[in-house]
Amino acid sequence: MLKQYSTVFRKLTIFADLCIAGLVFYWVYCLQLKNELYEVGSCKNILIIFTATWVAMLYFFEMYESFRIKPIKEIISITAKAGIFTLIFFISFIFMFNLAYINKNIIIDSISLSALLILTEKTVLITIVRIMRKKGYNYRNLLIVGTGARAKKLISRIENHNEWGFRIIGMVDKDPNRKGQEIDGYKVLGSFYDVPDIINNNVVDEVIFVVPRSWISDIEDIMRFCETEGLKVHVALDYFNLRLSRPKQTDFHGFPLLTFECTPSKVWSLFLKRLIDIFFSTIILIILSPVIVIIALAIKLTSSGPVFFKQERCGLNGRKFMFYKFRTMFEDAETKLESLQKFNQMHGPAFKMENDPRVTSIGKFLRKFSLDELPQLWNVMKNDMSLIGPRPPLPKEVKQYDYWQRRRLSMKPGLSCIWQIKGRNKIRDFDEWMKLDLEYIDNWSLWLDTNILLRTIPVVLFGIGAV
Repeated sequence: MLKQYSTVFRKLTIFADLCIAGLVFYWVYCLQLKNELYEVGSCKNILIIFTATWVAMLYFFEMYESFRIKPIKEIISITAKAGIFTLIFFISFIFMFNLAYINKNIIIDSISLSALLILTEKTVLITIVRIMRKKGYNYRNLLIVGTGARAKKLISRIENHNEWGFRIIGMVDKDPNRKGQEIDGYKVLGSFYDVPDIINNNVVDEVIFVVPRSWISDIEDIMRFCETEGLKVHVALDYFNLRLSRPKQTDFHGFPLLTFECTPSKVWSLFLKRLIDIFFSTIILIILSPVIVIIALAIKLTSSGPVFFKQERCGLNGRKFMFYKFRTMFEDAETKLESLQKFNQMHGPAFKMENDPRVTSIGKFLRKFSLDELPQLWNVMKNDMSLIGPRPPLPKEVKQYDYWQRRRLSMKPGLSCIWQIKGRNKIRDFDEWMKLDLEYIDNWSLWLDTNILLRTIPVVLFGIGAV
């Protein structure tokens, strides 16, 4: 019954958000056009796209997942991220299709107002629901199988969040002699053999197994019984003391697996990241094509050698690809590298040197404003790289990595990353550079990519941190 209520609640909130987004857009549309009331047909298509995009972004960022344990600050974060990506989509949409009749202010005002109303709606709903739960309504009864330290930790977490709406009816232990004992204020109702009677004689909505690995083979019969009773069953997976990997249940063509991942696994988020890469790399290449031609001519006229510098680099999980840049050094630069190693200012495998004598005069200018990186937009289009990600290393550098540094290869390389905006070439410690890349991987989200991209713009425009 509670699950049905949850489904109805989710559908109602989606419908409410559709109504809010649609009505706000139509109202702002009419208001912006000299307060005249227009027929809905005059903006029907763009209204439908706007409304669908708004709600799709909210759904994408998991706004409509269970509100039971979702904090208000997460609601604010999701609304902000959905609003920003809706804004980016529509500004791009208007630009691509030259929709002159849709003023960008209409989109900005519509998103701002609907975001405020949606946030208010969600906050009010969550507040009301949580007040009801604290008063004993809409709660779920939990039976905890296990009595160890991990079970106690779970109990403490549930007790500290009454707004989640969970009640613990008791605990179960493998040892029959512990029946009747109290653990953190909750009675041990029986052993494994008593579970059917416990479930039949009490109202139990969900069963949580928080048991040691050695008990796994013993709980199968209980899980099967819960299955026949139609109960939701949870199994705590914190069996391994792994600092970075995140466990999840996956399916390998009908073969269930417990998967541990330490890289981003949000398929839809990664898919959207790829779409953003394709869209923006294409647009930037088109817009800056005259600049690219001018740079190519300047390189050709000021020094001998090819316009582009090509080099093998390591991509995702060590895949090799051909990396492109505008040539900023003299043609014989690679042959002089060995003699300059003693001037290397980077502590580690990478080479960094201020006032590198191999750099041409035009090359210094290109490097200062990162214009030499423009050809890498072709690498982005080819799916070798992304707009945001760790910088692609040389194969010979990778061979010198410590084992923990190789994890930076677990995400596709990019044009810019945290390293680019937190010091760029001022960072001289290779380990510090690697830690920044791992920080990016461990905390990756589309929101983080957007933040880095926006902070990269002034770094590039003003040549901050360049050598």
